[in-house]
Amino acid sequence: MGRVLALVAAVALSQAPPAVRVQFLDGATSADPFVAPAGVKAIVFLFTSTECPISNRYAPELRRLAGTFVPQGVLFRLVYPNPAEDAAAIREHMAAFAYAGATQALRDPRHALVKYVGATITPEAAVYADGRVQYRGRIDNRFVDFGVDRPAATEHDLHDALAAILGGQPVVHPQTQPVGCYIADFAR
Repeated sequence: MGRVLALVAAVALSQAPPAVRVQFLDGATSADPFVAPAGVKAIVFLFTSTECPISNRYAPELRRLAGTFVPQGVLFRLVYPNPAEDAAAIREHMAAFAYAGATQALRDPRHALVKYVGATITPEAAVYADGRVQYRGRIDNRFVDFGVDRPAATEHDLHDALAAILGGQPVVHPQTQPVGCYIADFAR
């Protein structure tokens, strides 16, 4: 019965092409990143890296966002696009930044999900709901440029996008420019 509900939820939430496959850390070699448990209204894909200092500085904010939105039916998934980061390194990273329990982790070494959502930077968020990506961009505007940051964010883009989606409203700014480490550099 639980599997049937999960499949129904997956069909309702996901209209992704079948070619988008990622790896879960639990050993699944190929998995659909859009499959979600029943009751999930949106999936946040957070593209990150174990080595990107800006990604790592966002850990407390991402945990706070997950704490706010998971009870409202939002699933948070960290996506590690660097092919050199293996499951052990990702688990260590998740433990070091207290992500375990707040988010799920995926590996995207072939950049299938990266290409599907158009991600270019770590950290970058993509929010998938109602069969499409409804937001892609920065978490907030704390970082102005690489090495230049504000004491505190004045715009909370990911929070605002999730609030709009959950409220049945269009996302005012469906795309923003993230600041961080280039995903393309991982292919080198």
